[in-house]
Amino acid sequence: MPQGTSGRDETAAERADRLWGEMLQEVRVCQTGAQILFGFLISVVFTPRFATLPTFDRHLYVATVMLGAAATAALVAPTAFHRVLAGRGMKPELVRAAGHLITTGLALLALTITSALLLLLRTALHGSTTAWVLSGAVLLLFTTCWLVLPFLVLRREQRGSRPAAGGNGSSTGVAPPARA
Repeated sequence: MPQGTSGRDETAAERADRLWGEMLQEVRVCQTGAQILFGFLISVVFTPRFATLPTFDRHLYVATVMLGAAATAALVAPTAFHRVLAGRGMKPELVRAAGHLITTGLALLALTITSALLLLLRTALHGSTTAWVLSGAVLLLFTTCWLVLPFLVLRREQRGSRPAAGGNGSSTGVAPPARA
């Protein structure tokens, strides 16, 4: 068997199958959280307190619900892709597309959580500036944990070692675009 770019002894098809399985495990966590948050957000409009929200907070609520719907759509989309592409020998393409959808879904989920937190804190703190500061801090935390730290680890790994012949050095499971 040819050596894959991951340093494993696997064919391209085996690599795609393995990466697909890993992606499913990753997305299950995010998908469930996004769906629960979205369900909660939908119910808020039916509470008596909603009618008393200022106009800005109502618009913030609508934006939050739309972000939640988009996050849920992006995180569930890999399942729909799989249904359409299953059995057609397109697993590597599926893995690449799912990787992009999951990344988009995570970004949308971070924005959903941040805007939901802003709405909650604006209500709890009566529109205080503190609500904006705390929500911004949470967005910074998401950005740091979900983007900055993984890229720092990746950069350190790329500086410290050379990938195997033909390897891309990526542990993300999504191969970078081919170079011309």
